[in-house]
Amino acid sequence: MTRPVIGVTTYVEPARFTVWDLPVALLPYMYVEKIVQAGGQPVLLPPAGDPAQVVGRLDGLVLAGGGDVDPARYGRAAHERTGYVREFRDEAEFALLAAALEAGLPFLGICRGLQVLNVLLGGTLHQHLPDVTGHTGHSPAPGEFGHLPVTPVPGSRLAEALGTDPVAVPHYHHQAIDRLAPGLTVTATAGDGTIEAVELDSGGFAVAVQWHPEAGEGLTLFEAFTAAC
Repeated sequence: MTRPVIGVTTYVEPARFTVWDLPVALLPYMYVEKIVQAGGQPVLLPPAGDPAQVVGRLDGLVLAGGGDVDPARYGRAAHERTGYVREFRDEAEFALLAAALEAGLPFLGICRGLQVLNVLLGGTLHQHLPDVTGHTGHSPAPGEFGHLPVTPVPGSRLAEALGTDPVAVPHYHHQAIDRLAPGLTVTATAGDGTIEAVELDSGGFAVAVQWHPEAGEGLTLFEAFTAAC
């Protein structure tokens, strides 16, 4: 069976590898492994040139995690804890996602990917979630995942993949949806009320989660996405 071609957005950050210390277009390999294990063929999309023009060559799109979206895009001044804003990545990914949604391309947003989707469609973000929840469980320490349960909403695509019982998932986010964008439905929440997943109302597979399924043990969400692709 031919593997569907799935584009995955990348970071651009300084990195050290072998004898080099350079700016690198990179992606945690967990994304690649999960997509391959689910039956897809990953293709990495750096935020350079015009990645939106490749939408017609893809069978699906994953918007990966990363730094914070520029709050100017939703009319807010930057919080003191907002960081790792990369305007060139915002420009590339907002255009790429807009083209993908217009084309009806199956879409999976992960962490930052959910936030890009919500802001693109007119929503806003909490810029530092501990100010809202009073705890740091969604991002307990640098480089350390939290493992809080989320509860999928019955009848959603997410529930079809994960079931409707609370499920512990790996979190690493200090931002989350504040005002939900028109055209989106909440499909999972955490116990503290944080929106943890949304889906596009218009049909097709357009699902975004605030946690990091690539760092979890199961494949069911990636398998559902790959099947749609």
